[in-house]
Amino acid sequence: MSLSPEQRREYRAIAHNLKPVIIVGDKGLSEGLQEELERALNDHELIKIKVASTDREARQEAIQALCESSGAELVQTIGKIAVILRRARKPNPKLSNLLRNK
Repeated sequence: MSLSPEQRREYRAIAHNLKPVIIVGDKGLSEGLQEELERALNDHELIKIKVASTDREARQEAIQALCESSGAELVQTIGKIAVILRRARKPNPKLSNLLRNK
């Protein structure tokens, strides 16, 4: 699933006011972090992730690995923050950032 520039712009606007839901710390991409990422994507569809590493390449690799393991699409990265998207099969209107912000 590839996002068009218009879709990316729309998703970036929705994500602007969101706080990071997942924070990747010193332990890296642990099993618990993967489970929490799955839960967050199922509930919210569009989320922000913060990668606390100071190395730019390590941050990009971590974000790429998270997207690949979860099947999510990268919308945007700015510094240590990444916005990713994965559509839910049955989105919850009370939790989904996409449905709540339209």
